[in-house]
Amino acid sequence: MNEHYPRIRHYGPTRQGERLLIRETIRITFYMPYDHVDLATGVSRALDSYIRAVGEGPETVCGWAPGGGEYSPLNAEQWARIRHLLRPDRLVRFADDHSRDFLDQMVKSGFETYLYIDGDPSHPTGYGFTYCARVPWRSPPEGSVSVLSATLPTEYLEQHGPGRVRELALEMASPLLFSTGHAGLAFEFLGSRTRLLSEIREELFRYPGMDVSRWGILCHQGTRVDGVHWLNFLGQPVLGEVGGAAGLRSRLHSPGTTVQEMEGERALVTLGPWPEAGDLAQGHNLPAYRELAHVLEPWLEAFSPGYVNSWRGYSEEDVRRWWRRFLD
Repeated sequence: MNEHYPRIRHYGPTRQGERLLIRETIRITFYMPYDHVDLATGVSRALDSYIRAVGEGPETVCGWAPGGGEYSPLNAEQWARIRHLLRPDRLVRFADDHSRDFLDQMVKSGFETYLYIDGDPSHPTGYGFTYCARVPWRSPPEGSVSVLSATLPTEYLEQHGPGRVRELALEMASPLLFSTGHAGLAFEFLGSRTRLLSEIREELFRYPGMDVSRWGILCHQGTRVDGVHWLNFLGQPVLGEVGGAAGLRSRLHSPGTTVQEMEGERALVTLGPWPEAGDLAQGHNLPAYRELAHVLEPWLEAFSPGYVNSWRGYSEEDVRRWWRRFLD
């Protein structure tokens, strides 16, 4: 176990034999209330930053599944397809103007553009890059966002240090039109998240700094803040409503917490030099995380009983307790 977080690896039977199903990772995520045509250039730059940092090959990323379909090894031809997918120009700007068949397909899938790059499915590496662009309606549904997320194994953090991970997150954030974002420790599920969640009940309630991805819910979170993490990216309108970077600094007093201004009226709040899991069994309840949570509480994504549907094996009380772990 690293002094900052536990090593969590759960294995289980699959059709391919015994496989790694759950592990700890570093997840970097940004929520962007814009359509693909507005985001494409920034997303391409963020992808470039990620690939430069992690490399390409069997130990990092080496394949993708076009549109969520069949897995294809990365090569020059596949990279050309990815770059074509990420181009900003579209023959039709809004979903309403597409043919009925294409529109129905888009609505059913829930996205306009989807990209997922990862490692060898038979040998999970902990690396991955995902981008999901919302359906581009003329009048977007309230709260709809596009999402970009990338993961790094904790081995990368240990090899390169937290400073390099923070630099990478900042580099990826810079060209993106995000409203909020974050980076920190998270559980990675190499299979059905809903089915596997029950396997980590003990770790979930013991280590408050370990996050659980809530993509299916938060593609409609709007500008609300997706919890508190090691790195917390705040854009508009939330940053303005908390008084800007100066307002945050005046309300955050925990040792190691820093507030860094970014271009475009944005800021990054860093909670200490390392991402921390905490350990409630040892009385480590992450006071810096709790302090930021209380400052941001009016803007945090609120708990809804409907979220329990994706938490198989947990009661509504269980999910509420985890959701509010830095507030209660």
